[in-house]
Amino acid sequence: MKRISTGSPFEATMGYSRAVVKGGWCFVSGVTGYDYATMTMPEGIADQARNCFATIGSVLTQAGFTMDDIVRVQYTVTDTALVEDLVPALGAALADIRPAATMVIAGLIRPEMKVEIEVTAFKG
Repeated sequence: MKRISTGSPFEATMGYSRAVVKGGWCFVSGVTGYDYATMTMPEGIADQARNCFATIGSVLTQAGFTMDDIVRVQYTVTDTALVEDLVPALGAALADIRPAATMVIAGLIRPEMKVEIEVTAFKG
């Protein structure tokens, strides 16, 4: 088993890995829209989603996977009113990959967080 870290302070304080690779699988923890280099969060949900996918892409690369290996995605969105603004960013990232997907409307742990994206990738 291989663990991947982005260096987010949440990983250490909450006791999780950004991703875990086991066999042909890569399980990427929920990613919010922070730019982890600067620990800043854009205000708009589409920009947050683009940051999520940039982090996910980087983590998958570190793990030996690509975005094309994504087979499952879950979106947690804080408000149904934000979904319309979010959809173009989702399509830009995954329209050609088209993984199985679930979207849940729920609160997140910080008020600035509007979306969290979790993926599972498989090579085999």
